[in-house]
Amino acid sequence: MIVFGVIILLLTFFGMEFMAWATHKFVMHGLMWYFHKDHHQEEPGFFERNDVFFLIYAIPSWLCIMLGLMNEVYPAVWIGFGIALYGFTYFMIHDVYIHRRFKWLRDIDHPYFYAIRKAHKVHHKHLGKHHGECFGMLIVPRKYYKEAVQTYKRKFSK
Repeated sequence: MIVFGVIILLLTFFGMEFMAWATHKFVMHGLMWYFHKDHHQEEPGFFERNDVFFLIYAIPSWLCIMLGLMNEVYPAVWIGFGIALYGFTYFMIHDVYIHRRFKWLRDIDHPYFYAIRKAHKVHHKHLGKHHGECFGMLIVPRKYYKEAVQTYKRKFSK
């Protein structure tokens, strides 16, 4: 049963990348731009209206875990934990590593992480809700990964 649960958790975690991409592209840069706008156009203060999107994933995660446990529907529990794990990963990569909202994880030295930062910078070069690119988080377009590998090799060939 545990193996089945872990498989569900991993499938949910990786599926969340596509859910996050679609939500970012069509909801955050669409109907709910009001909440996401301050993430692209820096404003003073630690919190952003954009932080409300945490609830879009936290509430279903919590409901899956809670209702799954209450009704002994264990696949729902694993789905809830998969969503939560993706949310934690997103927080660590996006808010901590990329946007440096906290002073941890600043010295990660790997081409994959260089590529994530580059793709995100490309996404943020568009200040408006239109003409965006690179809406995902963990799956990086190949061209940015290739650039990152070259940068990494140059850095260590000196």
